[in-house]
Amino acid sequence: MLFNGNYPCDAGLYLRLSREDGDKFESDSIKNQRQLIEDFLKDKPRMKFVREYADDGYSGTTFERPGFQNLLEDAEKKMFDTILVKDLSHIGRNYIQTGHYIEEYFPERNIRVIAVNDNFDSSRSDNDFAPFKN
Repeated sequence: MLFNGNYPCDAGLYLRLSREDGDKFESDSIKNQRQLIEDFLKDKPRMKFVREYADDGYSGTTFERPGFQNLLEDAEKKMFDTILVKDLSHIGRNYIQTGHYIEEYFPERNIRVIAVNDNFDSSRSDNDFAPFKN
């Protein structure tokens, strides 16, 4: 079962889209990702939203994205203990680097990753298909 919100945690939201959506200030996909995660949080009162990180118009093949870099800086400062994303591909499209963050970097800092659409929760032991979802 995906995270049920029975214990307190501080969450950072990460949103990414590789192509900008016309001349809009914010793409529709970013709005949709935010709404999906906000809906996920509605029945988790013990999960506190801390900060949103977004990279609108940045490719997932590189990790030199300003929003992601800010997320990493705040991870080092222990500003949150959970990261919420729509799905694992929004963290990154390079499966080796994405795997490094999900399986090494964040766990070493006691940060949980939840990908809502993938039903992925890094605190669970049944995530065998996670590499294929990147």
